[in-house]
Amino acid sequence: MSAKPFAFPIKVIPSDIDFMGHVNNARYLNWVQDTVLAHWQKLAPAEEVASKAWVALKHEITYRKPAFLHDDVIAETVLEKIKGARSFYNTVIKRGEEVLAEVQSMWCCLDSETHRPARISSEVAEKFFGLKTRQPSCGE
Repeated sequence: MSAKPFAFPIKVIPSDIDFMGHVNNARYLNWVQDTVLAHWQKLAPAEEVASKAWVALKHEITYRKPAFLHDDVIAETVLEKIKGARSFYNTVIKRGEEVLAEVQSMWCCLDSETHRPARISSEVAEKFFGLKTRQPSCGE
């Protein structure tokens, strides 16, 4: 039940480059976070964006090829599923058709005021997956 991919352009800047002349591995995590948050901000209603915050619970990164200064890089993320307050994303970072990194991540949605886990409503999930909320039938 994946949502449509969301593309996020990335500008490689001099501070991204490490002593080996390519983008530092840790920078990829920032790119994933920027991409996932931009996806949320684009599709979620304004009141949800204002009342919710996200924290990463887990990232699994497979590095394929290095990125360099001035590369045209794009991150494509797909929300795979929502389970309670958790959201599961797959993000692929590319330079053209070359895959630079693949990232599976799990995020927890929090209430901005209480910092407690907050479930994503079915109405908000519909915005990401394009599904209609299933209405219970008689007797359910």
